[in-house]
Amino acid sequence: MHILITSGGTTEKIDQVRGITNFATGTLGKLLAEQFLAANHTVILLAGLTAVVPDSHPKLTIIRISDVTSLISSITKWIPLSDVCIHTMAVSDYTPVYMTDLDTVKQTPDLTDLLTKHNLEHKISSQQDYQVLFLKKTPKVIAMIKPLNPAIILIGFKLMVDVSTEQLIQTARQSLMANKADYILANDLTTISETQHLGLLVGQHDILEAQTKQDIAALIVSKSEETYDNYHDRRNR
Repeated sequence: MHILITSGGTTEKIDQVRGITNFATGTLGKLLAEQFLAANHTVILLAGLTAVVPDSHPKLTIIRISDVTSLISSITKWIPLSDVCIHTMAVSDYTPVYMTDLDTVKQTPDLTDLLTKHNLEHKISSQQDYQVLFLKKTPKVIAMIKPLNPAIILIGFKLMVDVSTEQLIQTARQSLMANKADYILANDLTTISETQHLGLLVGQHDILEAQTKQDIAALIVSKSEETYDNYHDRRNR
């Protein structure tokens, strides 16, 4: 199979020296890539700029991703060529539009006027005590995947914080339906540590549990292969 994995996080530039990012390390994406490679699959890994990645391998291609725009460009190219997409990347929900000092904001009668402005300087001045940063929502990348390749096997991730198991499953099922995914790996930040990573792989008809990142990676590889084989068996009948 040809596997596309997104891993780590995106970084949205404020100016040439600053950006908004997240704490995703890409560790799980790295494990996934390694286990798919060990099973003799071909892997394209779209990795954030600071994400950890596997050692070089003849069946592995690593492409570094900076922001949401570069991620969309890469998935547009690779999704139609892939059999499976594992979308683990922590994608920025918002991207900067304009940053200015608080006094300017106070003196602007209509704040929407500031949404059409852009910071032209390479480094925004840090002389003011307060700055106001305007952000706009980024596109939902997972929602773009199935339209680019309806036959692709899609496994997405949903991270929540300190919620009940019932809410975790309900939210995963909502994402499953909204994005036409085959599985959603639902996890809670409060159950993730260096030694454990509790996860629920939620499908339309089943829910499978994993206790560690290694377990999650092995489970996803297994279910991807099983789903791929079942899909092609049905097509060949």
